[in-house]
Amino acid sequence: MAATSRPSPAAEPADSFDSADSLAPAGSVDSAGSVDSVAESLQPQLSLRERKKIKTRSAIRRATYRLIDRQGYEATTVEQIAEAAEVSPSTVFRYFPTKEDIVLTDEFDPVMLREMRSRPAGETPLESLRYVVTEAARLSLLHAREETLQRTTLIAEVPALRARMMESVAATSRLLCGILAERAGRPVDLEVRVFAMAVLGALHEASVYWAERGHQDDLLDLVARTMTTLESGLPPTPLH
Repeated sequence: MAATSRPSPAAEPADSFDSADSLAPAGSVDSAGSVDSVAESLQPQLSLRERKKIKTRSAIRRATYRLIDRQGYEATTVEQIAEAAEVSPSTVFRYFPTKEDIVLTDEFDPVMLREMRSRPAGETPLESLRYVVTEAARLSLLHAREETLQRTTLIAEVPALRARMMESVAATSRLLCGILAERAGRPVDLEVRVFAMAVLGALHEASVYWAERGHQDDLLDLVARTMTTLESGLPPTPLH
């Protein structure tokens, strides 16, 4: 849910997550269930060039997950990934600076930022974020469940991915700060930065918790509990 963002053309207030299923009918999401293809379907304003970039990134990511599933994360090299994706190693590095980024990076950040801009002006920042992240989680489970399970498992188990993920969260937080400040009519001050990082850090912890417990919990319930905790503080007794 919080991943390193990729450049995207300026997005106009368009279809919301509510219309995601109509924007991504059967057949528009590839059979591998990639979050990249879901995000592509949610951004119909993308140029042909941008769509090709998404497809290339998606092919690289699918090849990476297949290799990791077969031989483990540490044994999987960029050279093997490039061969499996039928691209050159330089192409892999052009799209993903590190091997960790292949697992962590997706196309949802531009969608998230667009959706934040389109939320009703009367909503509090936390209400808007609750809606956006809940829908992002729902789409991930609906269209890319296996990839989501594998990604969160790897983040929980591989130290290099955990470390890189925190850099990724920080990058997404900087993007989110701009939207929050814009909606609130204030500068990107300490309070905005703290709020954005608190939300994204909490969601990251929820996803790790989900993976550590073998994905037995309902992810949407965990997201709801996370947002409620941020809103109301630590409850006096455990919720579950």
